[in-house]
Amino acid sequence: QVHLVESGGGLVQPGDSLRLSCAVSGRPSSNYAMGWFRQAPGKKREFAAAVGRDAAITYYADSVKGRFTISRDNALNMVYLQMNSLKPEDTAVYYCAARQQMGVPQMPAGYADWGQGTPVTVSS
Repeated sequence: QVHLVESGGGLVQPGDSLRLSCAVSGRPSSNYAMGWFRQAPGKKREFAAAVGRDAAITYYADSVKGRFTISRDNALNMVYLQMNSLKPEDTAVYYCAARQQMGVPQMPAGYADWGQGTPVTVSS
């Protein structure tokens, strides 16, 4: 069973940057495609970014493309989400998710394992 723990969230102002981290334990992170999702209050969980097992493939939601960068370090069993030029509409709880099967889906149902989430608030 893989265990995921997110960190790095916080309160920032519009235009600021944050880097979220996801620590993977229990299994090698290289066994999993990884995704970042977010859920704003009163809204459904939505896709933000995903990365294949060897980082050769990445996907981004249109809303974050050009501002967010997903990366991974399989030697450290870590996955990251660098978020730049943050906007108030980026406010949400951000979740890390893992998928052991082939493919890098862009929907929550494609991932079986989830972390507890880290909150991000963008406000002036």
